[in-house]
Amino acid sequence: MDRQDAHTELAPDLRISRIITGLWQIADMERDDRSLDRERAACAMQAYSSAGLTTFDMADHYGSAEEIAGLFAREYADGDSVQMLTKWVPQPGGSTREKAREAVQRALDRLQTDKLDLLQYHAWNYADPSHLDDLAYLQELRDEGLIRHLGLTNFDTAHLRVVLASGVRVVSNQICYSLLDQRAQGDMARLCAAENVKILAFGTLAGGFLTDRWLDKPEPAMASLATWSHMKYKRYIDEAGGWATFQQLLQVLRKIADQHDVSIANIASRYILEQPTVGGVIIGARLGKNEHIRDNLKLLNFEIGDNNIAALQPAIDKMVTIPGDCGDEYRKPPYLTASGDLSHHLDSLPSPYPTQTGADGRMQALSGTQWEDIAGFSRAVRIGDRILVSGTTATHGDRVIGVGNSQAQADFIIDKIEGALQSLGGSLENVVRVRIYIRDIKDWEAVSRVHGRRFGHIKPVNTLVRADLVGDDYLVEMEAEAVQRSDE
Repeated sequence: MDRQDAHTELAPDLRISRIITGLWQIADMERDDRSLDRERAACAMQAYSSAGLTTFDMADHYGSAEEIAGLFAREYADGDSVQMLTKWVPQPGGSTREKAREAVQRALDRLQTDKLDLLQYHAWNYADPSHLDDLAYLQELRDEGLIRHLGLTNFDTAHLRVVLASGVRVVSNQICYSLLDQRAQGDMARLCAAENVKILAFGTLAGGFLTDRWLDKPEPAMASLATWSHMKYKRYIDEAGGWATFQQLLQVLRKIADQHDVSIANIASRYILEQPTVGGVIIGARLGKNEHIRDNLKLLNFEIGDNNIAALQPAIDKMVTIPGDCGDEYRKPPYLTASGDLSHHLDSLPSPYPTQTGADGRMQALSGTQWEDIAGFSRAVRIGDRILVSGTTATHGDRVIGVGNSQAQADFIIDKIEGALQSLGGSLENVVRVRIYIRDIKDWEAVSRVHGRRFGHIKPVNTLVRADLVGDDYLVEMEAEAVQRSDE
């Protein structure tokens, strides 16, 4: 397969297929204590690589996907001819340097390799800053030679910016991106273009709903759906405007597909593939069962064209925008997951910061920065219904986060405030006052826009002033007050 756009460069030493074969459905095929014949599944991967689809995406929690891919690499792959992309999705609450090494070594052992091509990291709760520690540990392991490159998965725009501004080098962000879900079109695309980060798009076929199979079909009941992918993406369809609106989109797609003599699936995936910041589209495979290799290869034989895109746009515009930013479906309602919540992912979210109760009954949250001990203060204190958060800078441990980037610092500071509130039983929704201090007046609008994005639905009282801040690297400082009534 020597087509010009068959492969793309994530980094000078990592070239991947633009059509990436996703192995997440292995977990679905193995649920309810079912097991796959791993040798047979590994053999089934050979048909993809032989067709030029040389890149496979998996994760530590996709059932036996990594073990199957390791068998394939050992028994059927030709040297470095295939690329294995995997993920580390740790439980919330933070890991340690040792746990990070164990996770990487486990992936190396399963994949039967001495270096991971791309390790993608997922964080459950941005208000818990330990995800930045995890990424720091992974950077060390990359520098040690165990990982070729780092990526992210399901990070929103603000926190991709925080990661990049903190000196963590990532080459990709794997996010949901489809005709149903256009969240990546705006700020995410602009940031990725500016920072040379490629989007790896999953969900481009909405779990198989964006195919000819569902054209002119009655709406299925959720209880009748057999796969996790169908359960998940039926929620997307409902959120995007419902079955009738979805059918209108399929009808337009069918007309465009007829012009190119291809399938609805081809048009749906090709539309995303043609977006400038997209490095590849991830199309799921049920190894040994549903193979669509020949149809997938058609993606590389045509371009949609401006006229077809213009014809498609009204159908896209009729759909309701999926709320929030990329990845929010795993962090806040509406949870667009197979179960409609996080019950099959998490048991609970631990408090971001340790707390203690004083003799007078006040609760204190401590974020662990050196200044809390030196100057004798708590990150936040709760007295009755009131939670008071100290002046907070972009400090994490002994590091300054987002040096030189006021937006990144503002988001990280609000994360710390949110973490302190969560630790004391509150949330950002309880905030009634914010005070913002900026070093340079030119940063007022960038910081205000971050405040607007995070607090716009809450609208607390707010004051912003220019002030000389302690520490040359600090551009922003914030403090907050919250009230959580006992009936909340």
